[in-house]
Amino acid sequence: QVQLQESGPGLVKPSQTLSLTCTVSGDSITTSYYTWSWIRQPPGKGLEWMGVIVNDVSTYYSPSLKSRTSMSRSTSKNQFSLQLSSVTPEDTAVYYCNARLGANYWGQGTQVTVSS
Repeated sequence: QVQLQESGPGLVKPSQTLSLTCTVSGDSITTSYYTWSWIRQPPGKGLEWMGVIVNDVSTYYSPSLKSRTSMSRSTSKNQFSLQLSSVTPEDTAVYYCNARLGANYWGQGTQVTVSS
């Protein structure tokens, strides 16, 4: 069974780039047919899908975030990452990484606050 763990700074200043990493254990990030996603939940709001890496390393992003979002994976570290540029306080949220292969697997989530 896949386990996921998010890591990264809990506080980011406005206009900076938010960088998060999801460490995968229990399976290889190169295993076929997995999708690897980032999803966030702003305070008091629902879940927002941000983007996905599919196993042929294609990436797809939410249209509303596409201009600021980049996702990548590291096969040597068995990790995938998120970068969100030009952050504002509206990017404050709990950020989750997710893996899907039939079943959904979730990290515990990491709180990121954008504030000066």
